[in-house]
Amino acid sequence: MFDFLFIFLVDPKQSDQSFKILVCIFLTMPKTRNLLFYISMMVLFGAIIYWILQEGEKLGVKQNMIAAPGKTNAETFTNSFNIHLTLPLPVLLLQIIVIILCTRFFGFIFKKIGQPAVIGEIVAGIVLGPSLLGLFFPGISNFIFPADSLNNLQFLSQVGLILFMFVIGLEVDIRVIRKQAFDAVIISHASIIIPYALGMGLSFFLYKQFAPEHISFLSFALFMGIAMSITAFPVLARIIRDRGMTKSKLGVMALTCAASDDVTAWCILAVLVAIIKAGSSVSALFTIGLVIFYIVVMLIIVRPIMQKIQMRYEKNKTMSKTMMAIVFIVLLLSAYATETIGIHALFGAFLAGMIMPQDALFRKIITDKIEDVSIVLLLPLFFVFTGLRTQIGLLNDMSLWIVFGCILLAAVLGKFGGSALAARIVGQSWQDSLSIGALMNTRGLMELVVLNIGYDLGILSPQIFAMMVLMALLTTFMTNPAMNLINSFASLKSEPEFV
Repeated sequence: MFDFLFIFLVDPKQSDQSFKILVCIFLTMPKTRNLLFYISMMVLFGAIIYWILQEGEKLGVKQNMIAAPGKTNAETFTNSFNIHLTLPLPVLLLQIIVIILCTRFFGFIFKKIGQPAVIGEIVAGIVLGPSLLGLFFPGISNFIFPADSLNNLQFLSQVGLILFMFVIGLEVDIRVIRKQAFDAVIISHASIIIPYALGMGLSFFLYKQFAPEHISFLSFALFMGIAMSITAFPVLARIIRDRGMTKSKLGVMALTCAASDDVTAWCILAVLVAIIKAGSSVSALFTIGLVIFYIVVMLIIVRPIMQKIQMRYEKNKTMSKTMMAIVFIVLLLSAYATETIGIHALFGAFLAGMIMPQDALFRKIITDKIEDVSIVLLLPLFFVFTGLRTQIGLLNDMSLWIVFGCILLAAVLGKFGGSALAARIVGQSWQDSLSIGALMNTRGLMELVVLNIGYDLGILSPQIFAMMVLMALLTTFMTNPAMNLINSFASLKSEPEFV
């Protein structure tokens, strides 16, 4: 190309020929050709669009398209912008952004002070609710969480809970429970029946003042019992992992007890919800019969199918999209079945996770694919939705705080004391028994799940709901300090083993 340019400048006689050749070379260069095509296309079709618009102006303007008289362009834009801000999708997206930022911030702060991040996330939900943000900045609270948007937030949080409960079911290893089945079942069932009895006894004194009008004492008492009996298996597992106890005898025993506790408590809860929703003993029997049939189908039909999927995974060494689609279909069908039977979709999600093949790698791959979306994106929505329901301002009298103190005392005595006593009786040392009691007293997220079920069923009044949420927070918060205190005493004095 430079040779032709030199001839064009030095020898004018050959300039015409050289210029033609130069233009041909220039036009055959790929980038130049593409650029010329782009410019030509934009000019040509831009001209066509301009002509269409000019001709269209001659057609006139329809009456309903004329702007409202007396409004400037700026006012029209402002009104349109305000409408867009209040549409359901922008409101929901803003809520998700605020919720994720707030829960991650509080989770980070609580991890720095030696607490599980989930406690900070629960606190973030209360901060964004009427107890703090709604109390001091009602305008901001109403803008971010308008009342008519809460249904969308609730449904999305329920999807997150379904995925989360599926992951919890995946983390329950039945083989570990079987290895220490006898001692673990004794401890876990003691940690259920003792606080259950205390919760029912407490409900005898709370029923007249705090139970909703349409709720019977039986429903209120049964639900207060189960609310006292829950252990937060995922939070407990995280505490054990953070303290480096995963492979220790104490850590394995505590995890086994918590897993057994979760399985038993959720079965009891499913039966209770069936009884409460059915309304009569005969209807409840039909519901329980359907639940038993559903469990049999999951164990005899669905579980072998999932084992074949796991064998296909082992053969191909990869989890295909079709395999994951089958996993999701099983999860959603199980949740759908339990919801339509009359218990709760969360129970179906939990059982779907439990019946998955026990292969650790297979379960880990499924967990990794679901966990980030459920825990990071969707689960915080549940914390904030719970926080929006929690009105600590309702506890505006000293007598109400005394009632809360009684609830907290019964919860700690029943769960901590019952677990520690049972562990000591089955042969654990005092240090390990007290440690198991402290760990089993962790309620965390699972307690919030149960409380929201009770709130949705109309069993718990707003005041009792607020008290129970605070109880869940405090009993979870005290786990790490209690463990540190137990270890400090153990280092000062060696306890003799029980014979």
